[in-house]
Amino acid sequence: MAPLLLCALIPTAVVAEPSREERIRDLEEQQRKMNEELRDLRRRLEQTAPHDEMKEVERKQGILTDEVRRLREAFVLPESKELKGSYGLGPAASKVYQAQPGLSIGGYGEFDFKALVADEDGNKNTFDFVRFVLYVGYKYNDWIILNSEIEFEHATTSSSVSADGGSVSVEFATLDFLFHPVANVRGGLVLVPIGFINEIHEPPFFFGNARPEVERQILPTTWRSNGFGLFGEIVPGLEYRTYAITSLNAEGFGSSGIRGGRQSGNREVAEDWSWVGRLDYSFLPGTFVGASAYVGDQGQDEEYDGDERAAFMQLYEVHAQLQMYGFHWRALAAVTDLDDARALSVQRGQTIAEVMWGWYTEIAYDVMPWILDDSMQYLAPWLRYSRIDTQDSVPTGFSPDKRQDRDIFEVGLAYKPIPQIVLKLDYRNQDNAAGSDPDEVRIGAGFVF
Repeated sequence: MAPLLLCALIPTAVVAEPSREERIRDLEEQQRKMNEELRDLRRRLEQTAPHDEMKEVERKQGILTDEVRRLREAFVLPESKELKGSYGLGPAASKVYQAQPGLSIGGYGEFDFKALVADEDGNKNTFDFVRFVLYVGYKYNDWIILNSEIEFEHATTSSSVSADGGSVSVEFATLDFLFHPVANVRGGLVLVPIGFINEIHEPPFFFGNARPEVERQILPTTWRSNGFGLFGEIVPGLEYRTYAITSLNAEGFGSSGIRGGRQSGNREVAEDWSWVGRLDYSFLPGTFVGASAYVGDQGQDEEYDGDERAAFMQLYEVHAQLQMYGFHWRALAAVTDLDDARALSVQRGQTIAEVMWGWYTEIAYDVMPWILDDSMQYLAPWLRYSRIDTQDSVPTGFSPDKRQDRDIFEVGLAYKPIPQIVLKLDYRNQDNAAGSDPDEVRIGAGFVF
């Protein structure tokens, strides 16, 4: 019976109907009938069938529920064909690749209220419109595409009585030349293809109001740089990106990591260049493993401690994700090895480590089918543990900054009434080797369009 029901659903997704609303109503009605038939079948089997047959019915019901969810998501995303990323970018950033030739506009935004509940240390609660982003793309033809992201941070560039001003930045702007699925060319201000969040940072697609700290301190999200390179799919499921990009500037490195060395496309010093590459293999929808590497000199021909230093740096990270039957799991680990750390520390007047590392893992589960079995909404409790140390190995004669050796526990809820909107509630407990950081409760929301 289950295969027949699935076959009945598939034409609904591919045959054009008079309107999107009618297609959604038809899909929901078929799902309702499917659930009624499966419940009747389950009641009969409970009386006559052995335990193994019951488990098989439950497994098939889970498969059908996931399939219906995917079909409905494809219907409710306006203008673009379906809610999916392309070529390493997030779903909203990928609209231009799925559109007809011409102009394409998308975007996202997020805001949150942060309340400090322990170890406040003089800090105050804040409510911030964190960012509003516009994706502007232009598809010249089937193989030449301009794509860009313009970000407005913290609502205004003007300062106020409470805070410094925000900023307006070009987050990325690239020309893509789509020659062949195996080999395409990208150039411009590119997002560095490393980690989960740096390329796909739209709020409905990560848990928590704040991005994972490992992907802020060890992988300095959002990290972009001018450069060019290749991307493509070698065989089905095996994707790569490889770029030559302008290096970081070691003048900005500090005890908290390399984040201050980002040049962000702004008249970047280009005396030193680095190579970055990424490889991902997806063997099931939403499930993949991968790794990335960044290697090159970061000194930019500057003198540190009286001599010109190369500041050669290697950064490696591995990641994995599993998503099925409402279950989500992610894990990521990254390590940085930096030469000339002693000279940099002398020049900067703070301890810059030779080795920095961090890792985190998170789990979540969509409980909405247990509450409303006919609903296409999403409700997931989630849990994340992060471990970071940007002072793991420091130069001889320097003492590590123990505040940078941190443990972070986070727990929260994510609710999506529709796939493009998320409401978030989370709690963060933070500790470091020198004491405690403030604990936070955050309430916020995010959207894409």
